[in-house]
Amino acid sequence: MKSHQTTQTMKPATAAKKLGVYLPATPAEFQEGVVTRAELNELQANPPEWLRELRRTGPHPRPVVAAKLGVSIAGLARGGVTEPLTTEQIDALKEEGPEWLEKERATQADVRKEAARIKEKKDAERAQPS
Repeated sequence: MKSHQTTQTMKPATAAKKLGVYLPATPAEFQEGVVTRAELNELQANPPEWLRELRRTGPHPRPVVAAKLGVSIAGLARGGVTEPLTTEQIDALKEEGPEWLEKERATQADVRKEAARIKEKKDAERAQPS
């Protein structure tokens, strides 16, 4: 008996998330169709000009904005940033250095330090012979 392999597809929103782009800024044909796993792999391996341009200039979705600013998504919300931002807007925010951004960056750094400390502790516990 031979099993038929079905083509795995995803909604455009899922594909946009995996590509790290803001869905409403993508071309209409991308937004209206479904994306197969093979098409997603091809977009990642050989991004078309529209995808390269979106990644370069934005607008960027919140996870990308947060990463570029070095804060959490919740930190963005606390700072009043709820809309997608362009690379230019992100750079302007970095240059401005508002108080909320500095505070959220410090918070994020503390969270990372604590996560690293916990990981080290767990690794050390695992390394101990029982």
